This record gives sequence, C-alpha cells and structure tokens, in this order.
Amino acid sequence: MRWITRRNMIVTAVVLAAGAAFWVRSRQSAAPRYLTTVLERGDIAETVGATGTLQAVTTVQVGSQVSGTIQSLGADFNSVVRRGQVIARLDPSLLEARLGQARASLVVARANVDRQKSTVTDMRQKYDRAQALFVEQLVPESDLETARANYDGALAQLKANDAAVSQAEANVNQAEVDLNHTVIRTPIDGVVIARNVDVGQTVAASFQAPVLFVIANDLTRMQVNAAVDEADVGRVQPGQDVTFRVDAYPDRSFAGRVEQVRLQPQTIQNVVSYNTIITVDNSEQKLMPGMTATVSVVVRKAENVLRLPAAALRFRPAGFQAEGGRAPRAGRPEGSTATDAGGADRGAGAGAVRAADRSPSSPRRGDRGPEIEDSRATESEVRGSLVFVLGEGERPEPARVQVGLSDGQFVEVRDGLAEGTVIVTGLDTGTGRAAAGARTGPSPSSTANPFAPRPPQRRQR
Repeated sequence: MRWITRRNMIVTAVVLAAGAAFWVRSRQSAAPRYLTTVLERGDIAETVGATGTLQAVTTVQVGSQVSGTIQSLGADFNSVVRRGQVIARLDPSLLEARLGQARASLVVARANVDRQKSTVTDMRQKYDRAQALFVEQLVPESDLETARANYDGALAQLKANDAAVSQAEANVNQAEVDLNHTVIRTPIDGVVIARNVDVGQTVAASFQAPVLFVIANDLTRMQVNAAVDEADVGRVQPGQDVTFRVDAYPDRSFAGRVEQVRLQPQTIQNVVSYNTIITVDNSEQKLMPGMTATVSVVVRKAENVLRLPAAALRFRPAGFQAEGGRAPRAGRPEGSTATDAGGADRGAGAGAVRAADRSPSSPRRGDRGPEIEDSRATESEVRGSLVFVLGEGERPEPARVQVGLSDGQFVEVRDGLAEGTVIVTGLDTGTGRAAAGARTGPSPSSTANPFAPRPPQRRQR
C-alpha cells in the first residue's frame, strides 16, 4: 500500500514537471505582439503654449477727487451704465459751507477795492493841490514829495486789493468745482464690474483718489494678456490664430488672434516673459474678466498631411541596439545594408540609431527622391528619423523617414512612407501597457528579439 502511494506521488511529480517545461517552452516560443497603427492623413498644428488673464479692452477706474461720506449710490455690480450717468453722491454739506466762506471772502475783497478807490481819489486831489501850492512857492518841496508818495501808495494798495478780488473769485470757483465733484458720474458707457464703497462709508482723497467703481467699456470684445516665454516669443507674430481654454468651460475651446507682442519684458523669479495681447470675440458673454486662460498660439499648421504618432519614433524592438548586423530597410530582406543620407553604410547598433537621429534632410546619393517643396519647412526642420513598419511574418522592419511639424502627439511625414503603411508604435506586454522604449541591453528572452538568432533548445530529459 505504501509502495503504491509512493509511486503515485512520483508520477504526479513527473507530470507536473513535464507540464511546467511545456509551459515554459510555449512561453519562449510565443512570438511578441506589437501595437500598430496605419499611416493616415490629418492636420498638424505647431503651437506655443502660455497662460494669461482675460480682461476687458477698456477698463476705467472711477474715483473721487474730494473727501466725504457716501450719501447715495446709483449703480451696483453688473449695472449697465451710460456716459454721464450719476453713480454716486457724496455728502455736500461741508463743501457747501466752504463755498459760502469763499463767496463771503469775495464780497470783502470787492468792498476793499471800492474803499481803496476812494482813498486813491483823495490822495490824487491832495497831490494836485500840493503841486499848485508848490508852484506858487506856498509849501516846501517836502510836502509835495509826501503828497506824491501817498498817492503812489494808494495806487499800489488798489492793485493789491484787485489781486485779492481775483484770488477770492478763484477760491469761489474751486469751491464750486469741489461741490460739483460730490456728484460722481460715469465717464464711459459700460458695465460695472467692481463697486468698492457702500452708503455711509467715508472716502479720503488726500494723496490718491480712492477707487469707487471699476467700469468695463464693452464685454463683447475682450482680450487675453498672456505671458509668453522668451524662448518662444520669437515665433509669435501679430495676426496668428490662437486657441485657449478656461476652467469654467473645460470641454470648450475659444478662438482669438494675436494683436500685439509688447516689447517690455517681465522678469519674475529670473524668468523673462513678454506680454502678448490676444483679441477675443465674446459675443456670447460667456467669458468674464479675470479668468485664467491656457493659450495655444498656432505658429504653423499643416493640413491634410501624412502623420504618424510620436510614439512610433521612440519605439525600438528589444535587442535592436545590441545587434551587430546591418539595419535592413523596409522592403529589403534581413542582412541587406541601408545607406544613410551621406551614402555610407550604417550598422544597426547604437551608432546606427544615433546616426538616424542626426541624419540630414538631403536625399541619398544616387537615389534623389522627390524634392520637398514646402514653404512651411526649412532645411533644419526636415530631418531623418527611424521608424519600424510591420513586415512579413509580423516582424518589425526599420524604415527611414523625413519628418516635419510636430504637435507633441503626431509628427508630419514628408518622405519615406506611403499612406496606409502599418507602423509599429509599441510592444504589447499583455499587462495592458505598451513597452515602446528602446532597450539598451540584451533581451531577457532571446526568442522575443526578431533580429537575434535563436539559441539551440536543450532537450528535456
């Protein structure tokens, strides 16, 4: 009985070992699965990102030029006002009393002028009489000189009294102006976006006019004041299209246009930026002043061009860099050599990958393909890159392409591939994640590398 039980245990162990070996061999022999996409046409826009604040095109701060207590208010938040409309009144009692004092001083000054005129007339008569007596030698010359000095002094005092009248009139005018300033009127048509005072509040206009209201001229036309980094400001020009989003409407994109790039730099924490003014049509009245806008300035745009995902440029099959053979081109059998832009053969090792990134945009010697005639691209923008297409046997094959514009998600293909080509973008690991990065070392499983020879399998005993 014990012998039978021991034999059953040995059989079970052998079966389990055979099953484990079979499972390991099936895992090793399973071909890797790749994530692919088809090269299609679409639009690509190269943008410059920035953040800014929405504001009205014209904003006026309405203040008070005189001090006093708010007696009444004629406008509130969001009130639509017209030019000249009374929006606040200050208590005028103190200024009315000041005006009364100024008017009384004016009356006194005018009375002094009348009195001085009579004095001048009297001094004139005395001076004339002294002249007549001096001619007849009835008075000494000193009396004549005294009469003349008194007459000149009376004339001078009359001029001083006239000046006092002018000063009193100016005081009256100033008091009247101050009294008129107790009635605060709006200088423009618009909407009240801020009210900083209440009835009964005292405002003091000693050194600076206090701001009572903030009025926006027209909220149907607004602007975004965006801060563009100095590294990107050279690509931003007036007239370029802009798209932006605000947190209030996360599912909607708004449009605008660059109006001005201001030359004054703004330095915040050693970061230099330039204010860029973007005009916005707000006819729907959805945008409000003060909202934070995430701005994308469309620097260049390519429409209906071949494009591939940016992940395809980063993908390298496992062990590709460590391989010592030649990198085959798409459509050529393995083992054939690829000629780069300079005409020299490049291996498929790390040097080949780096050479692909540095490949110039000129065509190969002896194989001048179609010339790239696009005003959007410069010679430095058209560069060679390496991608992998799905070839025979579901194996990735390298292909060199020339790319152009990029929006971070897609890259424009200018030459090297045809529309409908199947592009490899990553490796399906079976865990729901794609492994698209290049591997710098040998693959853990040599059977997963389509370019490496398979080692001989050890027989199971």
